[in-house]
Amino acid sequence: MDMLRKFFPFSFKEKKDVAALIINVLLYIVAGIVIGFVLGLLGLLGAIPVIGVILALVLGLVSSIVELYILVGIVLSFLDYFKVIK
Repeated sequence: MDMLRKFFPFSFKEKKDVAALIINVLLYIVAGIVIGFVLGLLGLLGAIPVIGVILALVLGLVSSIVELYILVGIVLSFLDYFKVIK
């Protein structure tokens, strides 16, 4: 459990009401959109022939990891709010 708290500190932040939970989830979503935008801009470098293939693989992997982190963070936020995990 301590490991989860280290990797997802924002999910375990004190949430006093539903509005705080919604703000927490919205911040995760906004962070995902911003990171996706930045990765998309980096994807424009894929037009360079040699770098394009390697960059596409790396950006695909990073994008998947970020999406997974955001999804797990949102789920943990809900579980923490409803006191399913302690």
